[in-house]
Amino acid sequence: MRIDKFLKVSRILKRRTVAHDAAESGNIFVNGKEVKPSYRLKVGDVVEIAFVTGTLKFRVLDLKETVKKDDAASLYEVIS
Repeated sequence: MRIDKFLKVSRILKRRTVAHDAAESGNIFVNGKEVKPSYRLKVGDVVEIAFVTGTLKFRVLDLKETVKKDDAASLYEVIS
């Protein structure tokens, strides 16, 4: 699954276009490397997103095309 779609499905970012723009501007890293919006995520990848106020780092636990709002957090685990 593409990184921009995963961020939208997991509800980490609200819209896919926001995720796309974040990746284009160099604010998303997977396993320590800057990635483009089309990067293909795999289970176990460690993703870091740089926000203005800080960073969010998490590990991908599952990849699903659609998920209910209550189950969105089950796709990843936040790490420090």
